[in-house]
Amino acid sequence: MKKYIILILAAVAALFSCRNKALPPRPTIPLVETIVRDTSGLANLVTMAGASGAEGSIAILGEPAEAVSLARLFQAIDAVDNIDGREKRDSLPDFAGEQFDVILDAANAPFGHYLPDGLDSLREAAVQGAMFAWDSTCLKYAMGRDKLLKSRAKILILSSPLHSAYGLFDVDTLKQLCSGKCHVVTPVETTLQDAAVLGAANIAVWASRDVRASGAFESAFAQMGLEGSVTAITPDTALDVRTEFRSLLRQYRATGIPLDALVLMDYSIDKKPLESELELIRRAGTEEDQAFSRMLSQGFTFIEPGKSLTESIYRYMRGGNLFTHRIALPSVRWYETTVSEQGDPSIVEVGFSYVLQTYVQDFD
Repeated sequence: MKKYIILILAAVAALFSCRNKALPPRPTIPLVETIVRDTSGLANLVTMAGASGAEGSIAILGEPAEAVSLARLFQAIDAVDNIDGREKRDSLPDFAGEQFDVILDAANAPFGHYLPDGLDSLREAAVQGAMFAWDSTCLKYAMGRDKLLKSRAKILILSSPLHSAYGLFDVDTLKQLCSGKCHVVTPVETTLQDAAVLGAANIAVWASRDVRASGAFESAFAQMGLEGSVTAITPDTALDVRTEFRSLLRQYRATGIPLDALVLMDYSIDKKPLESELELIRRAGTEEDQAFSRMLSQGFTFIEPGKSLTESIYRYMRGGNLFTHRIALPSVRWYETTVSEQGDPSIVEVGFSYVLQTYVQDFD
């Protein structure tokens, strides 16, 4: 009995500490203020997420195709020794024993339709998605009332670069006001951090039209105080990735700036053909190849956002002792955004076969 009284008092204290904190000077969206001032327990979801250390899931929130691609990568990645953390494969997934909750935000996808006039709605979608990740229940059926239990997220990955520019600030603000512990990351910040560590000052981003229009990388680059430049480019569509790579280099060449790194902001791009094409360019067989070679720095490199995210999160979890240490393969539960019978935004658990048939054509 005493244990339950302590838990209740802790929850009440967390709720009031959240409500009494002043809102930040930079304006956030009204939804954040609503959650902070709510008296029904919404704010406590933020406070409790990540508070149990290693317990909890790694949540991936985003447009369906991106979220699925990222989940597949996290399931399969084996880049380090799970015993001592060295960069050495050990035939055991790096995230062995971890639970992944993948939230497919079909209700708001594609996020690009919010540009440029619906940015507040995109920010609301990020906050609402974070609340889904931090909740401990979900709908059993779409448009139903029955609930299922789910894990609260200890890590939240916003898989879309658009949420870096329109949503991350609001999610972080909400977390700060409610003393939340859940670690929140996006591919924009992690790839730019990797570029800085590699000494890459001038960066190009292989981006979709929506990502380029959002200015997400340029905004984060400025906020992080990095020196150099970042340029988002959408290459001309071609039948093969090598031709698209050359299209991107032609467009970047017009800037007159040397190029140190290329961020491949598409989780599905295989960099091996690009590395092969880079070797051909380095041989300077044509005048264009020679021009590209002069533009590319000696240490030019490709940066993969999926790899940046897995490495960043692995380091964070290892440093904070956040691994479950369960002897099991990574497991995945799939959720899709929907509305409840009352018309409120919610998520419903969906099966792997549904994900396969609805969102993925090349699952193996």
